[in-house]
Amino acid sequence: MRRAIFPGSFDPITNGHSDIIKRGISLFDEVIVAIGINAEKKYMFSLEERKRFIEETFKDEPKVRVITYQGLTIDLCKKEKADFILRGLRNPADFEFEKAIAHTNRSLSQIETVFLLTAARTSYISSSIVRDVLRNGGDITRLVPEAVMGLK
Repeated sequence: MRRAIFPGSFDPITNGHSDIIKRGISLFDEVIVAIGINAEKKYMFSLEERKRFIEETFKDEPKVRVITYQGLTIDLCKKEKADFILRGLRNPADFEFEKAIAHTNRSLSQIETVFLLTAARTSYISSSIVRDVLRNGGDITRLVPEAVMGLK
């Protein structure tokens, strides 16, 4: 079975994340969306809310599973028997950052990182932009899946 872990904080999931997951489904038998828990980070949405947003978005897709985790992503890959890490790239800065992580992961394990370029229509979207728009009372309709629109 070709299984990939798609790690992130997903605070909240965006249409860019959703696009990468949908495209990952065609490449892998299972895509595990893994919400990382970082005690140092301040989140806008609770872990339960972030998990619910993703589960609702992919409720009709049996190849998508949503979990939470702490620690190294490569350790999660071993635990879940995943040979791949799936990552989306929006721009050159993402590539440089993700390349360093992928090289580190590869040196510590046999896990391969698969990069997908985000679709042009979603390449400008990030969770931090969504949070900023929300904080300032803006419309996030075009930025996030419908499940996020109901928010809390």
